[in-house]
Amino acid sequence: MTETVTDDPAITRRRRLVDYTREIEKLCRDDPGARIALRSGLRRGMDDVPRMHRFVSPRLPHNRRAPESEQRAYYAVAAMIAAQPRSTFTVHDAEQQLDEAPQAGDPTPAVRYGTSLGLAFALAVTESPGREREMRESTAESRLNLLTRQSLNGLHRHLPAAVGYLRDVDVPIDWAQLLADLIAWPAQSGRISRRWLQDYYRQRTQSLRDQANKADQDGAETPSPAT
Repeated sequence: MTETVTDDPAITRRRRLVDYTREIEKLCRDDPGARIALRSGLRRGMDDVPRMHRFVSPRLPHNRRAPESEQRAYYAVAAMIAAQPRSTFTVHDAEQQLDEAPQAGDPTPAVRYGTSLGLAFALAVTESPGREREMRESTAESRLNLLTRQSLNGLHRHLPAAVGYLRDVDVPIDWAQLLADLIAWPAQSGRISRRWLQDYYRQRTQSLRDQANKADQDGAETPSPAT
C-alpha cells in the first residue's frame, strides 16, 4: 500500500488555506445569511465586522492566536469571496489538483503554490475581449502596479475593487494563494509584487506569441484567390 506524501510544509500549508477558502465558498453557496454576514465585512477592519466573527473566528489558525495581520487576511478574503454573485462559487482548477495527493514514487509534484493575482490580470486581458465587459491592457497594468506599491493597509483598501473587477470579467481568483500572499505581505511584499508582475508579463508575452502563431497558421491555410 502506497503512502501519501505530506511532509512538504508548503504543500501542507497550501492545503490548509484551500480548505479554508472552500469552506467559505460552501457557506456562501449554501447559506444566504452567512454570505450576507461575510459580505458585510468588505473594506472594513476587524473591529467593525461583528457579523463575521461567528463564521471566521472558529476557522482561524493557531487556535485564534495568529497575529492580527494574519487574522485580517482571513477576514478580508472571506468578505471578498462573499461579495461575488452566488452563481460564481466554483472550485478553482488549481485547487482541484490538491485532491490528487501524490503517492510515494509518483514523479508528478503536488501543488505547492497557486495562481497569482498577476496571472489573473493577464487572463483578464487575454480572455475578456468579446465579452459584455472587458479589461484593457492599460487598465490591467495600472491596477496591478498600484497594488504592488501598497503598504498592507493600502493593499487591503485597494484589493476589493481590483478583485471585484476581475470577477466582473469572469476571471477566477485563486483565493487560497491570495490569502497566502496577504498573510505574507508585511514581510515579503517585494517578493510577492515581483511574482505578480513577472506572472503578468510572462502570460501576456505567451498570449501574444500564441496569437501571432495562430494568425500565421490561419494565413498559411487560407487559399490564394484565383487569378
